[in-house]
Amino acid sequence: MSREMREWELIYKDWNPKEQGLREALCALGNGFIVTRGAFEEADAFGSHYPGTYLAGGYNRLETVIGEQVLQNEDLVNWPNWLPLTFRAEEGDWFNMEAVDVLDFRYLLDVRRGLLERGVRFRDVHDREFSLATRRLVHMSSPHLAAIEWSLTPHNWSGQLEIRSALDGSVVNANVERYRDLDNQHLEACGAGYDGDDAIYLTVQTCQSHIRMTQAARTQVFDGEMHVPIHREPQDESGRIAQLLVVPCEQHKQIRIEKIVAIYTSRDSAISDPETAARKAVRRAGSFDGLLRTHERKWRHLWNISDVSLRDGDIETQLILRLHIFHLLQTTSPNTIDVDAGVPSRGWHGEAYRGHILWDELFIFPFLTLRIPELTRSLLMYRYQRLDAARQLAREQDYEGAMFPWQSGSDGSEESQVVHLNPLSGRWVPDESSLQRHVSAAVAYNFWKYYQATGDMEFLSYYGAEMLVEISRFWASIATFNAERNRFEIRGVMGPDEFHTGYPDTEQPGLNNNAYTNVMAAWTLRCASGTLGLLDEKRRRNLLEELDVSDEELVRWDEISRNLFVPFHDDGIISQFEGYNDLKEFDWDGYRRKYGDIQRLDRILEAEDDDPNRYKASKQADVLMLFYLFSTAELKDLFEHMGYSFDSELIHRNIDYYVERTSHGSTLSQIIHSWVLARANRREDWPRFQNALRSDIDDIQGGTTPEGIHLGAMACTVDLLLRGHTGLEMHHDMLRFDPLLPKELSYIHMHVRYRGHWLSISITQTEFTVSFDRGWSPAVRIGFRDEVHEMEQGQTRTFKR
Repeated sequence: MSREMREWELIYKDWNPKEQGLREALCALGNGFIVTRGAFEEADAFGSHYPGTYLAGGYNRLETVIGEQVLQNEDLVNWPNWLPLTFRAEEGDWFNMEAVDVLDFRYLLDVRRGLLERGVRFRDVHDREFSLATRRLVHMSSPHLAAIEWSLTPHNWSGQLEIRSALDGSVVNANVERYRDLDNQHLEACGAGYDGDDAIYLTVQTCQSHIRMTQAARTQVFDGEMHVPIHREPQDESGRIAQLLVVPCEQHKQIRIEKIVAIYTSRDSAISDPETAARKAVRRAGSFDGLLRTHERKWRHLWNISDVSLRDGDIETQLILRLHIFHLLQTTSPNTIDVDAGVPSRGWHGEAYRGHILWDELFIFPFLTLRIPELTRSLLMYRYQRLDAARQLAREQDYEGAMFPWQSGSDGSEESQVVHLNPLSGRWVPDESSLQRHVSAAVAYNFWKYYQATGDMEFLSYYGAEMLVEISRFWASIATFNAERNRFEIRGVMGPDEFHTGYPDTEQPGLNNNAYTNVMAAWTLRCASGTLGLLDEKRRRNLLEELDVSDEELVRWDEISRNLFVPFHDDGIISQFEGYNDLKEFDWDGYRRKYGDIQRLDRILEAEDDDPNRYKASKQADVLMLFYLFSTAELKDLFEHMGYSFDSELIHRNIDYYVERTSHGSTLSQIIHSWVLARANRREDWPRFQNALRSDIDDIQGGTTPEGIHLGAMACTVDLLLRGHTGLEMHHDMLRFDPLLPKELSYIHMHVRYRGHWLSISITQTEFTVSFDRGWSPAVRIGFRDEVHEMEQGQTRTFKR
């Protein structure tokens, strides 16, 4: 792979069509409102290219008949392609990288400036040589604007050049191969036209959700800073509008083309309609260089609070960490605040999981909450605004309270597939992933952790408390009492593992007493009771009255939380679920010899007419998730509350046991294992961290990253440094640290925001330094191991390890 990494730049130095899909996902540009993949401007969605533009929360629902079954899917819509810009010399073909002789190539993503650049020198079939330099941005400060600049130089030819600038609404959803048999035509053309001499606009609407989008584009040609007088011809096709610009050019003389684009939708605030807004905005927008200056400034401000700096560290590790932060901020930026959108597991970068919201926010929020808590608050409101849908989903399953769906889209309905295609066997097989009830516990956990980090009592009182109560009601209703055990049980669910959907040789889906689910249910019930105790008496009384919660119900929650069953086997091993120990051991070595990559073991076994339900083989962390979410002290307290003894050796035994039985079929798996191993021995797990760090940039799952980045895994790699190696925890109105760097790192520097206070943190192998930069109150409590200090603004403390 011809790739170079610098501290802030990812550079590809060769044109490789086979890697283009991966590069387009990794080099996507966005601003929390829209994200556009890093496809070349001249490329259509064919062969190695897939230009895609996605709107935060922009979904549409379609039906497809598969056999005798009608499948309904809600998809993240691929909106019109605003990129199209191409050229041809007289008597020549339109520029196509796959049809020319590439003499030199450079493709650069600058994550510090949010800028995508390409440089290519090529020779066409008529032996005419050109150099093309392109720059592109999706504006972070003005989220409705985007811009392209082309600088084109003919080296051995003069004559007439034709330039075509277009907006293409004829696109479909075709990013994910296994979805391509499903209906994918989401857009209807509503209108298109010309605005003055140099601008075009296109309006489309989704066929079911009726979201309307207008794109307007202004294309101009320059000689230096002077406008070039050109001839323009309209080209209006079905679902696509373009302008043909005829430009004289001279040998060795560069011409510059700017395409400025405005994008508005019917979901936007403070507009009368998208078309009017887009046409006005594209007229008011400045030049490419002017937009770049304000765009760079906004990114500089974001990096000032978001960067994780590794002084004297490995350059590649530094760049990949920054690439991960870059994509986090492109998916969920300050522009997302007050937008009705959640955090998609694959970013707004592709069509995998149909852009749905899963539990990945559990792994993403820690980074955001400790930098931009206002953003986390807004994203939590995505869940709160769908509380009624979660209540309805619970009622449909004969439960009480609120049960959140495993996959959520526009309105909070369950969007999980009922069947999915195994690409190895070509068969459609049942999909039981909606049985992952633990997503409701993740929602509760996220609300509580936001409060711990911010002290936002208003939010906890009026949103968080209601969520925790309704989720607790759900857990209390799904738990059943087993008199023989004198314990409560939760039956018929799936855990995070996902390979295990039921018991061997049975047709009934679901597992009993998944340990992670039961422990998280107990935690939620206990947390809800504690939260109610934080409310002032009037608010507590009003909330319980509004929700019709009786004192007897609260007593039952406490009883259930203390008596939920957790299965164990083999001297302190927490069983992933009841009956796990009865399963067969899997032949890991044999299958690795046979197949090499066995990450997606479920697909391999199904293609062999076998079933992963028969084996002690997991896709990703399940029991070990408990050691990711909670410290040893927290787990000890929780297990003892549930009536089980707990010691730190239990953690080590469980880690050793499950690490040997996991295929890592999810990108989250490697980083969660790295986290829990680092907690057990923070100095020793650098290789596993490196594997997790490279999961997307190297596409270790062999084709999944082109369908969308893995945002949860990206966030986790940053969070391992942010919280894992600093030992950062939030307890009792205090921010506590217990730092220990892996031996491969000599220095980390970062900023965190805790309860309105901005802190600078620096860690070396021998020292930990914290500075109280500024805050909304004069003091903050900082814990360093067993010490507690109250720090004032402007104060710095250094602790020796």
